[in-house]
Amino acid sequence: MTTTDIGDEIDLVIGVDTHKQTHTAAVVGAATGAHHGTHTVAATPTGYLELLGLVDGVEGRRVWAIEGCGSWGRGLYRWLDARGEAVVEIERPKRPRRHMGIKDDGTDALRCAREALAQRRWCAPRAEGQRDVLAALYAVRRSALKAAVDAERQLLALANTAPESLAVKVRDLSTYMTVKTCATWRPTAHHDPTRRGIALAMHSLAQRIIVLRAEVTALEREILAAVKAMRPDVLEIEGVGPIVAAVVLCAWSHPGRVRSDAAFAMLAGTAPIPASSGQTVRHRLNRQGDRQLNWAIHVTCCHRMRTDPRTRAYVERRRAQGKTDREIRRCLKRYITRELFNALEKGA
Repeated sequence: MTTTDIGDEIDLVIGVDTHKQTHTAAVVGAATGAHHGTHTVAATPTGYLELLGLVDGVEGRRVWAIEGCGSWGRGLYRWLDARGEAVVEIERPKRPRRHMGIKDDGTDALRCAREALAQRRWCAPRAEGQRDVLAALYAVRRSALKAAVDAERQLLALANTAPESLAVKVRDLSTYMTVKTCATWRPTAHHDPTRRGIALAMHSLAQRIIVLRAEVTALEREILAAVKAMRPDVLEIEGVGPIVAAVVLCAWSHPGRVRSDAAFAMLAGTAPIPASSGQTVRHRLNRQGDRQLNWAIHVTCCHRMRTDPRTRAYVERRRAQGKTDREIRRCLKRYITRELFNALEKGA
């Protein structure tokens, strides 16, 4: 289903709080918000069938509001979607502070249902298929890259504190050459236990970095192939490479999921938040939304500010008006968000 106004067309909202082993559902009347009951079932097809049977006993047209359609709720979403049930995705509801430890799955499920009723438009879960492939490849590539960077930091720290007989071999070398040098060491050649142990540690880190960097490169090739198979036109946008395209496509998912470029800007955290008071009109930085999508748009913005003549001309014009570079970047990120959204929707 798409993000349409369907609040007047349904009688029941079933909010579902999802977990690894169990799911808890709360049934709420759409007209009054009355709570009709809460049920907990196993997160298995048998449990899904039991939950559907319990809900079938309540009359009315229904919609399922599931928290975590991309994680623990994925199986339930697929099962319901295959049976023609209406499913919408709910972000994690805002939870009040709990000073007395008041928390249970039934309360969270009820909050999901009422959060859905409070929204004017509902969001469809992200698409499956090629989008899932892209998301999985990107997540694994990101973790491999982080592990490689962490290992490089450890190696450089050891290089700075190693005994002089080892430190002199990598002093003044670049990170790449330090890794390459340490990877060729033979720790067993050192008879001194201290030098042998530190050499072994540095050699092990270097070998790990090489493997991780090769993994990152292989995953980037797969990401490029997946992007080309899904939406090759996105790569034609100035400043958008395979990694940025993967992040944008994973967030956008499919046509109609995000209703407008303004909604996409809110999703990306590039829409300024009004913070006006009296006769003073101002905005503050939006720190919400999908931070990976915000990062991807920031990378595109920085690339354009360095290399794109039109963007550089815009930057100089805005500087002449007294704008700071930070304010200019915020404006550019909003424009880039609109351009990406329009390209995604029109090219679908």
